[in-house]
Amino acid sequence: MNLPNRLTLARLLLIPVFLLVISHESLYTDAIAAAVFVLSAATDGLDGYYARKNKQVTLLGKFMDPLVDKLLISAALVVLVDLGRLPGWIAVVIISREFAVTGLRSIAAAEGVIITASNLGKIKTVTQIIAITALFLRDFPFSLIHLPFGSIAMAVALFFTLWSGLDYFMKSWKLLKKDGY
Repeated sequence: MNLPNRLTLARLLLIPVFLLVISHESLYTDAIAAAVFVLSAATDGLDGYYARKNKQVTLLGKFMDPLVDKLLISAALVVLVDLGRLPGWIAVVIISREFAVTGLRSIAAAEGVIITASNLGKIKTVTQIIAITALFLRDFPFSLIHLPFGSIAMAVALFFTLWSGLDYFMKSWKLLKKDGY
């Protein structure tokens, strides 16, 4: 178990901690939940960095890293819907895109085609993390400026979610079309 895989495992273990924190109502629940979410999300960048830097990319890491990312984002989206801070359709669109791209990658991998994360996919992830964090912190600094920052950030995240998903499918279509799909 190398450091990148440990970081991924830590991210996985932080998901129930995040859910436990958000389930308790107190004055600081949202801020603590946002901090746990951001800490968990930050390990995503670190595990990839260390895996590439130290040449410690493993099959376990290739499988677990994207899975844990999707679990973290999905858990946060479901919580936000439950709290009434996010319309359910937005969560469904984002989660559906994740399933669709994962399925596409699986089909491509079965054909020997590796679909790596694109820059749009990375931007999508960052915008989702910012939007989710902003929606958890809606009653903290953002309420002082009287702008719907969380809603604006989520609209940006939704845009990049759809754009990156379309981009993956367009690029993959060309690759898979050669194989008769």
